[in-house]
Amino acid sequence: MVMLLEWWSGTDCTLYTDPESYHKYGKENAIVILNHNFEIDFLCGWNFCERFGVLGSSKVLAKKELSYMPIIGWMWYFLEIVFCKRKWEEDRKTVIQKLLNLRDYPENFWFLIHCEGTRFTEQKHQISMQVAEAKGLPKLKYHLLPRTKGFAVTVQCLRNVVSAVYDSTLNFRNNENPTLLGVLNGKKYHADLYVRRIPLEEVPEDEQECSTWLHKLYQEKDAFQEEYYRTGTYPAVPIVPPHRPWALLNWLFWALLLLYPLFKLLINMINSGSSLTLASFAFVIIIASVGVRWMIGVTEINKGSTYGNNENKQK
Repeated sequence: MVMLLEWWSGTDCTLYTDPESYHKYGKENAIVILNHNFEIDFLCGWNFCERFGVLGSSKVLAKKELSYMPIIGWMWYFLEIVFCKRKWEEDRKTVIQKLLNLRDYPENFWFLIHCEGTRFTEQKHQISMQVAEAKGLPKLKYHLLPRTKGFAVTVQCLRNVVSAVYDSTLNFRNNENPTLLGVLNGKKYHADLYVRRIPLEEVPEDEQECSTWLHKLYQEKDAFQEEYYRTGTYPAVPIVPPHRPWALLNWLFWALLLLYPLFKLLINMINSGSSLTLASFAFVIIIASVGVRWMIGVTEINKGSTYGNNENKQK
């Protein structure tokens, strides 16, 4: 999928960051906080990992439903991705155990987390700000209210293992509305990613203080988004990390290995002339196409999770 974004779509990803921090990326363990406003923000996060050589060891806190997704979900399961049901009473023990397992991980890893818990929509934002008002918290314009418990537990479990928090704010130029379907169709987008490196020592250990710190961080993220919409840039040095060929080479290897026998099988089936065989093959193709379209639908905002839409949030 990273190959599709970088080499097929040709999407430009410009990194805005401090040059001193830039040289540490990929050389230390980190918690990466991502905003969740776009259909392909997860893909840009993976692209960020790939540019610094940690895509294979990147981890995410993901909703449990994704573990059932064909191929990708199964792969994540074996890669020790942390899944949650987004019901903290049920998730706490599982999430803590999975995070503690990462303490002796043999390679540098990045742990990616969307603290908002779900993708931004106007309806979810309205409900989220009602919750903020009820709790006496400052309102946000471009983000949902962050869910602090998962972040606080992540920091507690990975302290003294992780060196820093990478506060990452993603946007697209010219009001582009990127989609995974657009990437598959080869459409080029222009992404700008602002990353601040915050030493983990600056994140409070106490859960309540950590929660307050995270709310303050999201107020700052909101201000950065406001500045981006006004000026079209972030307050840092723009850097374009060099392309690495490995995503493309990996795809080419598997394509060459698998496509030849598949095409050979197809030709043999056509030559057989059996109506039953051809019908069975057509059925498999249709099922595969529907499955791919369903997986794309998981990333679409208008078909996304209803998490955060519940009317009882207002109560």
